[in-house]
Amino acid sequence: MKKLITLITLTVLSFGIASAQLNLNKFVNRSIKKVEKSVENRVENRVDKGINKSLDKTEEGIGNAVKGDGSVTKSTQPEINTNKTESRKSNRETKKQDNTVSIREQEKPAPVLEWAKYDFVPGTEIIFEDNQENEQNGEFPSKWDLAGGVFENAVFDGVNVVYIRDHSIDGGIFPLMKDATSDYLPEQFTVEFDCYFLPSFKDQRYWLSFYAKKKQTSVMSQLTVYTGAVKYGTIAEEKYPGADGYFDKQGRWRHVAISFNKRALKVYLDDARVLNLPTIEGNPTGITISSDITKQGGAYLKNIRIAKGAVPLYDKFITDGKFVTTGIKFDINKASIKPESMGTINYVVKMMTDHPELKFSVEGHTDSDGDDASNMKLSEVRAKAIRDKMADLGIDGSRLTSIGYGKSKPMTGNDTPEGKAQNRRVEFVKF
Repeated sequence: MKKLITLITLTVLSFGIASAQLNLNKFVNRSIKKVEKSVENRVENRVDKGINKSLDKTEEGIGNAVKGDGSVTKSTQPEINTNKTESRKSNRETKKQDNTVSIREQEKPAPVLEWAKYDFVPGTEIIFEDNQENEQNGEFPSKWDLAGGVFENAVFDGVNVVYIRDHSIDGGIFPLMKDATSDYLPEQFTVEFDCYFLPSFKDQRYWLSFYAKKKQTSVMSQLTVYTGAVKYGTIAEEKYPGADGYFDKQGRWRHVAISFNKRALKVYLDDARVLNLPTIEGNPTGITISSDITKQGGAYLKNIRIAKGAVPLYDKFITDGKFVTTGIKFDINKASIKPESMGTINYVVKMMTDHPELKFSVEGHTDSDGDDASNMKLSEVRAKAIRDKMADLGIDGSRLTSIGYGKSKPMTGNDTPEGKAQNRRVEFVKF
């Protein structure tokens, strides 16, 4: 009996010890977890403090690096490494900001270039041409006369320009003609130029007057060109589609094209026709260009051309079996077609679409600058670029061929800018 009692006692004690051991293990595990959690919290706090300290140093470094003129000096910024939680939080905040920006952008549609619908066709006989070639930096532009203000040759945006440093109310520049007092503009003419609009410059304007100031008498209203709008006198004002009209956060070049036909006036900004007046009073006799400027900076002009209008290209083709155009332009020494060339190309494409029997040889020509071999190759690749562009616009390739003649067939002398511009041409010849 005693043995049985002893056995039962030992069994109970064993279970007790095992239970105690189990409770002890649980206690130890809980203690270890508490210690781990405490260590983790302390590490996180130290990391957070380290990050905040690094951010403070970064902000201080940026503040010291940014100068009064807005430029940033080179500095070594500390690299910041964050844990995954901080990274995910940052990504969420960035996406939220991006969504907010996207919503703001959607509220106001941005202008979209549609050169495929461009219908401006320049005149074929060039009266005046100034691409600022061979000009002396800092000197007054040699192709112009001065009515008032300060105008100089300069290099801006990597190209030669006419720099308008200052203006006067009745100032500007006008083409240096043999007799600027006479009416040198025909009944049909076109004017083209590129002008630059400074970023965030509200109401920056370029003015075009249809007479030579100080040489002729004004008989017409003045044309005012804004970054996204055009105004003729006080009778007409139109905006570029989707644009604010008078303000642009981005600095940009605008291509301005003007067509005058007896009494009708059309004005284009880049790809869009923004003004179309069927009848205006007065006879244009010359051209004067100016701009207003402020302390924000000056104004810039380039690629100014005045050309005499001609009979429609199709009528010219019917008469001569070909037509010649200087309206297709390229980047210097390249076969890259400039966007403003699309008016002429679109005209020819429509002509061939309306008359499916037409087949053309696209023939490229250059001026006399450069050697024979280079000009020949350049004219060939330019003619091919036009043919390929027309094929892209739907004209069957079997209706087009291309060839280049370089400088071997000049239309006129190469001793003036106007002569060179006339020789840089494309001919569409029936075959």
